[in-house]
Amino acid sequence: MALRRAGVVWPRPAVIAGVLACLLLDQSLKAWAVREFTLGEFREVLPGVLSLGLIYNTGAAWSLFAGAALPLAALRLVVGVALLVYLSRRAVPPLTGVALTLIAGGALSNSLDGWRLGKVVDTLASHTLSAVTRALGQGDFPVFNLADVWVVSGVLLLLLRSTRSPTRSSSTA
Repeated sequence: MALRRAGVVWPRPAVIAGVLACLLLDQSLKAWAVREFTLGEFREVLPGVLSLGLIYNTGAAWSLFAGAALPLAALRLVVGVALLVYLSRRAVPPLTGVALTLIAGGALSNSLDGWRLGKVVDTLASHTLSAVTRALGQGDFPVFNLADVWVVSGVLLLLLRSTRSPTRSSSTA
């Protein structure tokens, strides 16, 4: 039987604050990139590791579903809202709460781009990740944005959480 630590849950106000922080940071970087860069322009921030710039994406990573910005925006909106509803109705452990909050924030921010612009603003290029994907014969790693980082980080946290072994009771009743 798994033991639960009483009172250790991801607080609901933290969900709202976390989603708003994800939205604000991602949308701010995108707005800055649109003002600062011309389409296709990139500048190294961490030489050999990371560049900032501007491209638009009407699909998903690796050109999947290109031209489907509005259906993808709708899907992202459903995911983000569903996670917010879930988190507002259920007490979840902190790590799970952080993970789901990151996924909701990233999904909603990219959804906002899709509805507003008919495409997603991508601003980050990783030379390191591109070196890995090129070595695997897959070309450059896709340009991405902070919302993508939030979603991937949330999924990785959920995977980490799923590998943790549950605490067992010492009684053998």
